[in-house]
This record gives sequence, C-alpha cells and structure tokens, in this order.
Amino acid sequence: MATSQEQEQRPVVVCVFCGSTAGNNPKHLEAARALAVEFHKNNIHLVYGGGSTGLMGEVARTLVSLSGPEAVHGIIPGALVSVSYDKPKEEQQRRTEEESTARKAHERVLPGAKDTFEVFQDSEYGTTTVVPDMHTRKRLMARKVIEGGPGSGFVSLAGGFGTMEEVMEMTTWNQLGIHKVGVVLLNIDGYWDGVLGWIKNAVKEGFIHESNGSILVEAKEVAEVLPKLRDYKVSSGRMGLNWGEE
Repeated sequence: MATSQEQEQRPVVVCVFCGSTAGNNPKHLEAARALAVEFHKNNIHLVYGGGSTGLMGEVARTLVSLSGPEAVHGIIPGALVSVSYDKPKEEQQRRTEEESTARKAHERVLPGAKDTFEVFQDSEYGTTTVVPDMHTRKRLMARKVIEGGPGSGFVSLAGGFGTMEEVMEMTTWNQLGIHKVGVVLLNIDGYWDGVLGWIKNAVKEGFIHESNGSILVEAKEVAEVLPKLRDYKVSSGRMGLNWGEE
C-alpha cells in the first residue's frame, strides 16, 4: 500500500464515462473538448472506455493532441474493439477513414498479462488495454483512479445505458467503502436533471441515507469539475467495510 507521501507525488488520474456517440446536442461534444483542455492545463491523466467514436473519442483525441499519448489510457473489452455504430451518411463518410485507422491500431494486440492484452501507444488515442470482459474493464479503470494522486476521481459526461451503469456503480462503490474519491456528473444543459431528481426523491423516501445523497456531485460547467474532485469530502454515511484488494 502506498504511503501518503507517495500518493501525493502521483499524477492525478480522472476516469471519464461518456457516450460512444456524439448525441444530438452539440454542447455535449463541446463539453468533451473543453474537459480535455482542462485536463491538459492541470496535467491530468485520462482513463476512459477506449472507444474512438462519439464523446469518448473526442475527449481522448483532444487530450492526446494537447498532452501527448502518455496522458490517455483507454480500456476496452475485446468484444467491443471492432464494433461499428450506425451514423448518418455525412458523418460516416467523414469518419470512415479515421475510424478504420484507429481500429487497425486497436487490433494490433500484443500478448500481455494473463487477463489483459496491451496495445502499443497510438499517436491519436493514447495507450489502449484490451481486456476480456466488462467487469475487468471497470475494475482496472477504478484501480487506475484509486492509485492516482489527490484529486483523482470519476466524471460522467452525457451517455446512455452503459454510462449510467458505470457512474452508478462507482457511486455505489463509494457508498460501500471500496473507494473514497469523488464522482461528478457534468450536467450540461440539464442532461442529468432526471437522475439528480431521482436521488433527491430516494433520499426523501428513505432509500438513500441523507448524507449519502451527496456522494454523486453535480457540476454544471466544465470549469467546476476539477475543483469539485479536489475538494471532495467523503460522506459520513459511507460504509467502512474492508474490501481487501477489491
């Protein structure tokens, strides 16, 4: 286990959950780019889901262009490496060559540890680790964050079912005492209002302890994200369970 001094000297690592498509509101794509710029300004290392499309691809590609490939680590299950998403013809024509190049890079897999496969550093998307399944992906992403320096944590941009599942699992892990870092919803244009409203109602109805209602933190602007992670305080209702090497 790292000493507090060793932890202080480690780079800040932020895991970003977000959609593999851009969505219909251009503000989400703008937020992805702006978040990458903030990461660059503050020497933040990004961990993300390893995709090359949508908000995922935008935040990774932007940060690599600013900070270099060593600043970005994508983690993706092998089954998702070659997945293609339906796109309008205009976008498909514009991105076909770009995505083809990225996927070829992802498919150049080198045997690594027993349950992972390491992909060499890519000039556009950073380092990618291909793992066997979704559970391994989330565990490795979380470990990278937990081992990061002070201010490390999780941030969610807009996304669908997968994004929702990831951010809620990290929120639950915080409540259970598996980790103690911040989890921030970047609520652009009210995208997460429904989720935040549900949390308030769950607290009101007695299904979430009042102190745990603040585990998931809202940021309405990109500039608020890193300060909220740095200033994050663990909930007094968080369980102090012993999870060993989880």
